[in-house]
Amino acid sequence: MNTIKPIYISAFALLALVGCGASKQVSNTSTSGLVAISAPLNITKKAPITENDLKRWSHLDIVSDTIPGMSVDKVYAELLKGKKGVPVIVGIVDSGVDIEHEDLKSVLWTNTKEIAGNGIDDDKNGYIDDIHGWNFLGDSTKENLEYERIIKDKTLVDDATYQAAKALNDKKVAEAAAGKTRSEQMLETIVAGDAVLVKHLGKPVYTIEEVNAIVSQEPATQKSKAAMQQMLSYGLPIADLKVAVQKQLDDQVALINGDNLKTDYRKVVGDNPNDITDTKYGNNNVMGPDKNEILHGTHVAGIVAQSRNNVLGGDGVANNVQILTVRAVPDGDEYDKDIALGIRYAVDNGAKVINGSFGKSFSPHKQWVYDAIKYAEKKDVLIVHAAGNDAKDIDFAENFPNDSEDKVTEFADNLITIGALNFEYGNKVVARFSNIGKINVDVFAPGVKIYATTPNNTYKYLQGTSMAAPNAAGVAALIRSYYPKLSAKQVKHILMDSGIAISTEVIVGGKANDTRSFTTLSKSGKIVNAYNALLMAEKMAK
Repeated sequence: MNTIKPIYISAFALLALVGCGASKQVSNTSTSGLVAISAPLNITKKAPITENDLKRWSHLDIVSDTIPGMSVDKVYAELLKGKKGVPVIVGIVDSGVDIEHEDLKSVLWTNTKEIAGNGIDDDKNGYIDDIHGWNFLGDSTKENLEYERIIKDKTLVDDATYQAAKALNDKKVAEAAAGKTRSEQMLETIVAGDAVLVKHLGKPVYTIEEVNAIVSQEPATQKSKAAMQQMLSYGLPIADLKVAVQKQLDDQVALINGDNLKTDYRKVVGDNPNDITDTKYGNNNVMGPDKNEILHGTHVAGIVAQSRNNVLGGDGVANNVQILTVRAVPDGDEYDKDIALGIRYAVDNGAKVINGSFGKSFSPHKQWVYDAIKYAEKKDVLIVHAAGNDAKDIDFAENFPNDSEDKVTEFADNLITIGALNFEYGNKVVARFSNIGKINVDVFAPGVKIYATTPNNTYKYLQGTSMAAPNAAGVAALIRSYYPKLSAKQVKHILMDSGIAISTEVIVGGKANDTRSFTTLSKSGKIVNAYNALLMAEKMAK
């Protein structure tokens, strides 16, 4: 987020696999005899988290499982038995969604007012044959970052903003030059070490446990074992890590050469991105021209709504959900115009929750997005937004879109900003990459090693506040399904107020020497808990 679009898993985030634990503590708040969950302490998890638990840790319970999940399984087991919800449309404003995926086909929104393939705008909404959503990017996949677009056209902003964008580009070029050698060395280490261990183990794919178990007096094997232990600690399979490092290297070379300022990626779309009234662009292919470019959006959609209990991949948070796809986030920074029109499109087609796992540090046309957020508020639509992955305090650092022009006073009460949690309960519970903000981050949700749908009927672990947001959006969709009379504003505050409060000191930004009270990292000082949220929703609905 902000610097890498869309938000993919960071190849260099150290992912520990040992859970810390908790003791049972409960509050006195109850509904119909049920007791809300509150912050657990003092019980240490005795063993590493299992692979099965890791795949669905965000659904587990902080008390019984000693993992800071959202107690989703507990909700279905105890609160929703015998209850029937109403379908809820969730807009996924992202890179696109694989609508052919085995685990998503059954949860797609379909525009019943449109006749597929007839080339006519049957519902007269300005979008022809928009059966499952709309693609505002057309055949485009790559895009500049916003600061690069500002450097290319300084008339977009005032001089101070232009100078800030130029300074950022200069800094990134210098960092790329310094990091290029490290990336080359890392790639060389991965390739060489992997080759030795593949030969030693006699298999092309191996686990960290198998590497740890290697006993050899051969110097080359010992060296490779140590190297690959470190590489596997980043939480990615070796094949994926190679791809991630190579992409980083390619990006560094492109920055050094100035390639980032040479291409007009928007030309293929055919619109004027600086004219909000120019709306006749894009197409109905919500997967875009390349399935490899929709990994992010497909994963986000799966977190919210992949089919539950069907023995495929993982489970979505919400049942009774229809996914409406808005393709508006390229590999690069999203345009304000696309986001503003995308939000309005989702609202006008019935979305009650919109997930926005995107963001950037510059926003030349931020007012267009602000107006769209206000439009969604008037139509009672909740927008769930990722806080960002720069380990910054966004009470001070720029992070768009937001719901406050001065970072203090909100102009709307239907946008909720989500920070990311790690699966370890204890001082490492905050994801090392997550942005924070006592004023501008509202609440935290699971965002490290989240297992969900990826293109071509596959499933992967990804991480980021991009993953935390749809976890929270899934809980919001549950509330809106089973308690449809509650407003978007009420749902937002339920997510915040019903969360589990943590008051202990935690590590911030992955820096062991930077510990702060969890209460200072967000407005609520809490982590999303679906069980508590449904209890509160029941109470409010009565």
